[in-house]
Amino acid sequence: MKSHWHILVVDDEEVMRESLAAWLREDGYPVATAACGREAIDKAREQDFAIYFVDLKMPGGLGGIETMLEIRKIHPDASVIIFTAYATVDTAITAIKEGAQEYIVKPCNPEEITLLVNRIIKLKDLQRENVLLRKKLTRQYVFQDIISKSPKMLEIFHLIKEVASLKSNVLIQGESGTGKELIARAIHYSGTRASKPFVCVSCAALVETLLESELFGHEEGSFTGAKARKKGKFELADSGTIFLDEIGDISPKLQVDLLRVLQERKFYRVGGTIEIAVDAHVIAASNRDLLQAVREGRFREDLFYRLNVITIQIPPLRDRREDVPLLAQHFMDRIARELKKEVSEISAGALKVLMDHPWPGNVRELENAIERAIVTAKGRLLTELDFAFLEAGQPKGAWDAPSHLTLDDVQNQVIAATMRRTHGNIKEAAGILGVDRSTLYDRIKKFGIPRS
Repeated sequence: MKSHWHILVVDDEEVMRESLAAWLREDGYPVATAACGREAIDKAREQDFAIYFVDLKMPGGLGGIETMLEIRKIHPDASVIIFTAYATVDTAITAIKEGAQEYIVKPCNPEEITLLVNRIIKLKDLQRENVLLRKKLTRQYVFQDIISKSPKMLEIFHLIKEVASLKSNVLIQGESGTGKELIARAIHYSGTRASKPFVCVSCAALVETLLESELFGHEEGSFTGAKARKKGKFELADSGTIFLDEIGDISPKLQVDLLRVLQERKFYRVGGTIEIAVDAHVIAASNRDLLQAVREGRFREDLFYRLNVITIQIPPLRDRREDVPLLAQHFMDRIARELKKEVSEISAGALKVLMDHPWPGNVRELENAIERAIVTAKGRLLTELDFAFLEAGQPKGAWDAPSHLTLDDVQNQVIAATMRRTHGNIKEAAGILGVDRSTLYDRIKKFGIPRS
């Protein structure tokens, strides 16, 4: 509908301004007018017009080119048509070079104006349809902030809906960067506990003594520094959900304490004598194979089966490549908006690079790659050149391990190379290497590996 598209006519000559406005109104467009560049800029701040007709030469020190540049600062996608009675090749080249969509000469041919406006509006209609279609497709493949059209992930979405309101413990397994916390949040916010607390604990981030206090709380004076009573995460999650991330990293003692909580739904604060009952839905996650850890004696079998009532195995991104374009578009839209960068498209060549990459860091690595590409992008379109850093990191052929290096030496060299490639970003490097951040921190500290 033409009424959706508003037009602004800017000309210091009243006869020209009003006659062009009248013609456009007869074509069915809402039209506003401005007698100078300053007035046009003020109106552009109040409203985004589909098309701006701007006279090249106007009094007051602000000509058509300057007015156009100011309007485009406010509305980068503005369609500006420069028109003038003093046409020269140089002025035409300057207008187009500075961003004018068209350059026309007075007196304007009404039929020509109609055809020009119809062509621009038709293009804008297509762009709007594409945006709406993109949003529709995104909504179609979004479940609780998780974006996917992979059959494997759609099965997980269905399972989430089934278990969301159950009290059964859930174990989520998957590589680093696959989105285990997102799945846990989806379970919580899809069920009857959605209005209650969702409490997240990273079991790999704290040493045993601190993690025990973090989980169960402590009484005043129970250890050095315990100046007041503190509620633990289980207590805070009462009636809601507690998410135990990287559960495979907890100590044997904490495994025993956690087993008791899962069995009895009761616990003692550190240094406490009063038993506290808790009703919290327990969701645990690990990027390790917990069953293998049980076989190796590193994880209690009884605790594993207590946690493993319902299992959700998240496939790595390399096993659901159909999600790469969806995720890339989603990350590009969000990150470009956050960084205030005018990036809006990904070329076919760039998508091929993304589809061919193995993504050892999974969705987190993809998000980081999109952000890096946007930061260094020179235009609106992300091309394969913007993702050259991914291809540069790919092996070019068979690799023979150096015979003079120990396993520690090889691992340290790989870590150092990854830290250089990620410019010292521990989170990104850990995702690429497939290890926990705490593990990577410990390794860097132990062997003195440079951060960048």
